[in-house]
Amino acid sequence: MTVFSLADRAPDAALVSALAVNDESAAVAFVRRFQGPVFGLALSVTRDRALAEDVAQEAFLRAWRAAASYDVRRGSVLTWLLTITRNVAIDAVRARRAAPVESGELELLLATTLSATPPDGTGGRVESLAAAERLSRLPAEQARAVVLAVIGGRTAAEVAEYERIPLGTAKTRIRSGLLRMRLALEAERD
Repeated sequence: MTVFSLADRAPDAALVSALAVNDESAAVAFVRRFQGPVFGLALSVTRDRALAEDVAQEAFLRAWRAAASYDVRRGSVLTWLLTITRNVAIDAVRARRAAPVESGELELLLATTLSATPPDGTGGRVESLAAAERLSRLPAEQARAVVLAVIGGRTAAEVAEYERIPLGTAKTRIRSGLLRMRLALEAERD
């Protein structure tokens, strides 16, 4: 038999208020109530179950630390908590981002990525093929900039230096290429 406390039935804002004064039963009820959406968002951003668990835990810790500053007039508790979760997840993904690829390997990376044939070890995943197909539809200079930035781990300044183009041009190529790929993905989903 499951035993529920008064905190389990409390409104969301009341739980946050109780969380701010370290009410243990409110903390348990808060996590129970929001663990599904928090973990779901963390998993959708990180695409890694173990990392999503760490992100969810950190999001709840940050919510607990910031509970006293929650303002019901600025949005619902769920919106507030999911914003925290999204920020933690993005930070976690950025922290895990691979170190930039060495210059000697960049041309090989560009050639294999832009050929629309997944390199050995990808298992021929449908997502890899679809991404390579969308990438192959971009103008060559945009595709190179996207590969250098996203797969090669280069900053816009490093892309500009590598391609021997102005920084603004590198940023535009990366942004335009990613936007075109996103629009193609959205069109495929519709």
